[in-house]
Amino acid sequence: MDAVRVALLRDVLAGTEWLGATRRFAGALRGSVVSHGGGLLLVGTPEYEPWHLAAHLVDEAAWSGTPELAPTLVRHDARPADPPHLAVGLGRLAAARRGETLLVVAPHDPDPPLLERVRDARRAGATVLALGTGAGDLAAMAHEELAVPQGAELDLDTVQHLVSAAAGENALRPPRGRRRLRDRLSRLADQLTAPPPGHW
Repeated sequence: MDAVRVALLRDVLAGTEWLGATRRFAGALRGSVVSHGGGLLLVGTPEYEPWHLAAHLVDEAAWSGTPELAPTLVRHDARPADPPHLAVGLGRLAAARRGETLLVVAPHDPDPPLLERVRDARRAGATVLALGTGAGDLAAMAHEELAVPQGAELDLDTVQHLVSAAAGENALRPPRGRRRLRDRLSRLADQLTAPPPGHW
């Protein structure tokens, strides 16, 4: 999802709780990685790897001049032969320390082995953030959590787009030039997708 689509989605969601909730969570994410500076670890479940969120956060880190937002994707089935950005396994969670931020993305409550690793990272001083259902052990152990319950108006993938875009905004507000550009792009997209005038 590109910036124009995110801007259009935000227009559609204006007045709902989602914009405020995703911006608050993005603020917690950005605040944690910038103030602590220890790095961002991103992990999903064995069935759900948040590689798409990882890619968007890398882009936002570059565009916003906030390199701390670029995550290390921790994978359940990582192999040494994988490319370096895909070769980080769960053992990395055991090495998590104070100052690091761990973002867990889970469409359902993670299995006990992953929960134990997250618990250990928290005990070691890492800040734990969770994007998930809002129920279960993960929500209880997270310092900050954004719930995307089953059957919500938005799915987990869409919420991740909103969070990554908001995390890249300077102080959670785009710079004036960027805001104007997004506004212009949003208006242009509205004009291009609007039905033709009645006299056609």
